[in-house]
Amino acid sequence: MRRLVLVTGVLLCFSAWADNAIEPIKKWTLLDQNDKAYTLDDDAQVLLVARSMSAARLLNAAVEDAPAGYLEARHMIYVADIEKMPSLVQVVAVPAMRSAKYRILLDREGRVASGYQGDRESVQWLTLKNGAVVQETRYTDGSKLKQAIADQAHP
Repeated sequence: MRRLVLVTGVLLCFSAWADNAIEPIKKWTLLDQNDKAYTLDDDAQVLLVARSMSAARLLNAAVEDAPAGYLEARHMIYVADIEKMPSLVQVVAVPAMRSAKYRILLDREGRVASGYQGDRESVQWLTLKNGAVVQETRYTDGSKLKQAIADQAHP
């Protein structure tokens, strides 16, 4: 009887371990500046996260002169954490973002950006593989960020 209990316990442990090993990558959906939904998928190779106005300005400066579709062609996703932005400022800032030639996903509640454990002083560059983060880099220098984006492989 002890052996049966022991074997069953071991099998349950291996089963739980196996379930965790193949747990699907957590997906999320956010609206962009034009209120169009985007769900993180396996095609995304880089997630750029800006958690403050200064980080957003840094990222904007790096891509503002790029043609439409520049980030998308490089399989890059830009998330702006606007949770701490006062609602009166959002009323002005979000419509102003609509003129951007690239998609800005708006994290209004901070539920997505907070899951990536970044800071507010830098642009967080998260290299993804099948939706999972495999590498992290942080940029505070606009020219280095611009060069890194330009160097990102695209078809």
